Amino acid sequence: MSGVALMGHGGAEMLEWKDDLPVPKIGAGDVLLRVLAAGVNNTDINTRTGWYAKAVTGSTADGEVAEGGTWDGNALMFPHIQGADCCSEVVAVGTGVDPARIGERVIVRTMQNWTDAAGSTSVITLGSERQGAFAAFMAARSRDAVAVNSTWSDVELASIPCATTTAEGMLQRANLGAENVLITGASGGVGSAAIMLAKRRGATVWAVTKADKADELRKIGADHTIDRDADFGENIFDVVIDLVAGPRFDDLLNALKQAGRYVASGAIAGPLVTLDVRTLYLKDLSLLGSTAQPDSIIHDVVGYIERGEIKPIVAQTFPMREIRSAQAAFMSKTHVGKIVLTLDT
Repeated sequence: MSGVALMGHGGAEMLEWKDDLPVPKIGAGDVLLRVLAAGVNNTDINTRTGWYAKAVTGSTADGEVAEGGTWDGNALMFPHIQGADCCSEVVAVGTGVDPARIGERVIVRTMQNWTDAAGSTSVITLGSERQGAFAAFMAARSRDAVAVNSTWSDVELASIPCATTTAEGMLQRANLGAENVLITGASGGVGSAAIMLAKRRGATVWAVTKADKADELRKIGADHTIDRDADFGENIFDVVIDLVAGPRFDDLLNALKQAGRYVASGAIAGPLVTLDVRTLYLKDLSLLGSTAQPDSIIHDVVGYIERGEIKPIVAQTFPMREIRSAQAAFMSKTHVGKIVLTLDT
């Protein structure tokens, strides 16, 4: 089959288009998927460069390269097929899977919960610990391939799995209600999804963004926008949804009300921050990380799609063989929403 192979940690030159990749084999409980479209995400680039390694201390834009920088810290075996977002069609099923699934259009869970023979549970990330969607075919557990009954296009559905489930997981972890919420990195895939998902919960949304994106974010539901270099104020927000971290971390905590909740699922401005512990305990704050997701999250998101409660935000598409250009466009951060790869030649 054809697809993009990651040949090692490094720059975009490590991504090579191949026409001789083996079609994945499936086992009991699995499905074979024909990939229809695949989204581009920070995690694809971070895994390529090894940004998750503890030795890396800079922002994702720095492009620092490290070995072993995966989600679980284990080394990748190269060549490796990345791709955390997948819209696909079921074309074959393994033993124990209903053959009626063949022909279903599905999206695939990005953050997958796995239990080993000893009963230990771990989180497996599609495109990192498991081969992903940057190829013509992909294998997945049947339980992770969730059918969607929607008029959305393949490209639109491919914009959803990683970013929207991440955003939904963060909001559920914060137990966000009709409250004041500040969302950093609001023009990206997770941030823009968080705006829509927060609004469906009745929240009042402040979106941190650049001025040239403010109008677009208001159109998708932001009540207010704040320039990313502006003062966030103090004691304003019940919840902060943070995808940025970096030097303004302390400002975010100061902006929280008493007993506010801070949730992180990214650190594109830098993973190392300064914390004044007095702010933490005197304000009775809750600091929450958000990676693992209950299996219900993706089904919740599919329900929102099928009931028309959210909409896709696709900024641009590229043929998959032009992945280097797609990732360059992604890293320029000039877009709102998602960049998606198609299987066009």
